[in-house]
Amino acid sequence: MQDKGMLVNLIDSFAILERIVKSDDSKKEAEYQLKLVKAKLEAMGIVTSDLHISE
Repeated sequence: MQDKGMLVNLIDSFAILERIVKSDDSKKEAEYQLKLVKAKLEAMGIVTSDLHISE
């Protein structure tokens, strides 16, 4: 990945985390962001069903 692409990804990550922290319902916002990432991964052909972190 080129430097500009990495910078864009970092800015996106920062914005996502900032939205979660400033949200009235952080859990709901985090779940929404997770849905967006899953949709992007699946659009690229990556199966997300096995990507869950076990507790």
